Amino acid sequence: MIKATPFDFPYDGRLVPGHTALVVIDLQGDFLSTSGYFAKQGYDPSPLRAILPTVNRLIAAARAAGLKIIHTRQGYRADMADMTPYEKWRRKRAGLEGTDILLRSSPGFQIVPEIDVAPEDIIVDKTCNGAFTYTDFEHVLRAQGITHLLFSGCTTDVCVHTTLREACDRNFQCLTITDACASGDRYAHEAALHMVTVENGIFGALTDSSAVIAALSLLSGKAH
Repeated sequence: MIKATPFDFPYDGRLVPGHTALVVIDLQGDFLSTSGYFAKQGYDPSPLRAILPTVNRLIAAARAAGLKIIHTRQGYRADMADMTPYEKWRRKRAGLEGTDILLRSSPGFQIVPEIDVAPEDIIVDKTCNGAFTYTDFEHVLRAQGITHLLFSGCTTDVCVHTTLREACDRNFQCLTITDACASGDRYAHEAALHMVTVENGIFGALTDSSAVIAALSLLSGKAH
């Protein structure tokens, strides 16, 4: 089991690598670069970049233990046919009209090169904050037999938390990794982490990367 708050994960003590995935949310250029969407909204992307080494350590540990690695990317079609009038209004209001920011045709849509993405990893592309909305994410998880999800990525308060909530409502067992998630708003980051633990773990459990890596190391050791 993984030591966590308010309960150790998973609740029944059955951490099975083949049924578990590490979800790495939206570690893309548009969020982590100094010229992407996040920076253009006035946020400092450095807290997001700071988690990259931790996420890579988790990826390595998860891969060695036999977990599936699933990356998500957020962006619209190049022709913006999937963008509603409200989303176009928000895009214009944010000063993004006429740019390729948050479009799948842009370099910023790609996962940053610092993140270890292997050919066997799964990538899910989305337009919404939640990875389940208008995507095949749930179908992929069910097809792969995944029942347990470990959450990392950005931002803690928006895309991570939205996907976490969607997953909990679909009865996936969820663990959020505190130092592998980040936001440009420190208060929102801390509040989002706190919300996981309310009502005795309404959105699953909370832990840090060292606890996850320790547990996964035991699993990978047993595998050998």
